[in-house]
Amino acid sequence: MAQLINILVVEDDNDINQLLCNIVEKSGYVSQSAFSGTEALIYLEKQNWDMVLLDLMLPGMNGEEILSKITQQSDTPVLIISAKLELQTKIDALRSGADDYITKPFDIDEVSARIDSHLRRYRRMQNLPSKKELRHKNLVIDTEAKKVVVEGNSLAFTAREYDILVLLMSSPNKIFTKENVFENVWNEPFYGDDNTINVHMSKIRSKLSKASPNIEYIETIWGMGYRLKN
Repeated sequence: MAQLINILVVEDDNDINQLLCNIVEKSGYVSQSAFSGTEALIYLEKQNWDMVLLDLMLPGMNGEEILSKITQQSDTPVLIISAKLELQTKIDALRSGADDYITKPFDIDEVSARIDSHLRRYRRMQNLPSKKELRHKNLVIDTEAKKVVVEGNSLAFTAREYDILVLLMSSPNKIFTKENVFENVWNEPFYGDDNTINVHMSKIRSKLSKASPNIEYIETIWGMGYRLKN
């Protein structure tokens, strides 16, 4: 029997929540509605989820707070679905750990395709790499526990950030172009969206730098891409 895929839908508008649940279920997944941040937190504490669809403007506890709690505790993919159109809001959400940002009103087929794409990438990256442990300088990744440790301290990375690190460390001498990174991690064609890669790479570097200020782990090869720094 195929394993059920459970998706938590956090949206306070009843009609939109039901529409998103219908999209999830037509794709063959199991949906669970939550209509406030407080209710979402209860469901998040009760079980593990394969994905969370998250509105930002919620009663009880806002979406930004829920996003922070999810990214601190797991690498569950989070897709923001919000009426907030400001570019800075989108950037802040991505920097805080969101895997995607979809604005309302949304296209049903696009939401369905993005859910499928993120789940496919997430499952594929769970099977990579074959090594149980990856090491580079003081950075260690336990790929079975999905745990990142720097100088003995565990660091919290989002699912996308973790996948990028694993990709780089799986081929330590390779220069990865932005297109390489995007197509391997997002599992979608790359259309030149440099900002998406830049935001995630900046966040990774910031976390590594705070944990180990005197060591540079990733270098930019100008005009080419990224690789681990020897």
